[in-house]
Amino acid sequence: MSSDERLQNPLNDALVEAVLLLKSKEECYRFFEDIATVAEIKALAQRLEVAKMLQRNETYTAITERTGVSTATISRVKRCLNFGADGYQLILRRLKEQNAQKNDGHEGEA
Repeated sequence: MSSDERLQNPLNDALVEAVLLLKSKEECYRFFEDIATVAEIKALAQRLEVAKMLQRNETYTAITERTGVSTATISRVKRCLNFGADGYQLILRRLKEQNAQKNDGHEGEA
């Protein structure tokens, strides 16, 4: 599924293009610290964690206890996981692949 066309405009295009230019974790932290509040960044991070937990079939109670998000936020993330633009699915799959590669590279090391 493609992204919502309502999001696509020159200002949002410029933001997305700027994010794609970031080359390291440190650059990302610096950029996001300047462009968003600490609370906004934490909210985004919480939503990603909620998506991971939902994918592992964890309960709303467990998710709320771990992340502190409301059940409304959990429901929204779940709706996006199931019926959204597949952005969560894309990044969760890539994170899983990245973790698998890291684990494969460390097998046999002690």
